[in-house]
Order: sequence, then structure tokens, then C-alpha cells
Amino acid sequence: MATHRSPLGLLALLLLTAAPISSRAADCGSTASPKLDWQECTKKNLMLQGSDLQGANLFSTDFSLTDLSGSNFKSANLEKASLVRASLEGSHAEGANFAKVEAYRASFANIAAEGASFAGAELQRANFGGARLSGASFEKAELGRADFDKAVLTGVKFSFANLSRADLSNATFEGPAMFERAFMFLTRIEGLDLSAAAGLEQSQIELACGDASTKLPSGLSTPATWPCPAEHE
Repeated sequence: MATHRSPLGLLALLLLTAAPISSRAADCGSTASPKLDWQECTKKNLMLQGSDLQGANLFSTDFSLTDLSGSNFKSANLEKASLVRASLEGSHAEGANFAKVEAYRASFANIAAEGASFAGAELQRANFGGARLSGASFEKAELGRADFDKAVLTGVKFSFANLSRADLSNATFEGPAMFERAFMFLTRIEGLDLSAAAGLEQSQIELACGDASTKLPSGLSTPATWPCPAEHE
């Protein structure tokens, strides 16, 4: 004998069946551990130094003002995370995804982030002093006034990035780096050996801040005058 269900009963059955599919796996109350899911969680203004977040899902997580220094972010996904004024100083983030993060005035000082992606990230006034960034991507990133003092930038991609007033003058380029269509208004390049850099054009050099020891790729010439004061602002 056929069983007939009311429309309301069928709707309830469908909702119960669909519930596990629509639920999100993020566990915002869990403690830091490898491969955890903190997607879209709020972790603002906390002391999380030395956290092991290797391979974690930190998509769109809010870490504003949080101290994450000395942590492990290897292969973690931080895409669209908020790192405004956060500290990742001395952390390991090899192969991590920082694409489209908001990280105004964040500290990445002495971070090991070889092969990491900062593509499309908001990194104005971020501190990358002493960072190891070989092979990292900053394509289309906003890097206005970012500080790369003593950072290793071998093989870094700055294509289409905004490097306005960024300081690269004490960074190390032990090989090629990509600057295609990067905006280099008053970018500090004093003393840099950019002879192996790719994508640089004369118009970019004319806007930047170099000196007599700045080495340029073949085909580019040192401007008659550099548009910058001798002392950093």
C-alpha cells in the first residue's frame, strides 16, 4: 500500500537530509593544531605565539592585532585573512597562501616564507625586515611603504604590484626577480644589484630612488638625477 506524505512532511525531510551538507566544518573553539579549520573564525587581539598551524584552513580568519610570532604556517591557507597590525615575526610559512590578505602594518619580520603567495594582498607599511622570501609571489599586491630591510628576494614576483615608497634598498637579490608593470613611484632601490631583474622598464627606473651603486639590467640607463632625497623619509 502506497504511503502518502504531506507537503510539509516532505519539506521537513528534505531539510533534515540537506543539513549535514550545508553545515560548515570550522571549529572556532578549538585550540591551535595542524590542519585545523578556523575558516572565517574571529581570533582578534590574542596571544597565540608559537602556534602550530601547519596546513590549517585559515581562510578569511580575523587575526587583527594578534601575536602569532614564532608560529608554523607551512602550507596553511590564509587567503583573505585579516592580519591588520598582527605579528608573524619569526614564523615559518613556506608554501603558505597569503593571497588577498589584509595586513596593513603587519609584521612579517624574519619570517621564512619561501614559495609563499601574497598575490593581491593589502600590505601597506608591512614589515618584511630580514624575511626569507625566495620564490614568493607579490603579484598585484599593495606594498606602499612596505619595508624589506635585509630581506632575501631572490626570484620574487612583483609583477603588477604597487611598490610606491616601498624600501628595497637593503634587500638581497641573488638572481632574477620579476618587476613587470610594477608601480615604482619613489621605491627605494639604492645600492641594489638589479642587473638580473626581469620586466623592468626605463619609465619605472625614472620614478624610483636609486644611487650611483644601483645596478640595472642591460638596456636601461641610470637617470641623470634621482627623484629622491639622500635620506629616507
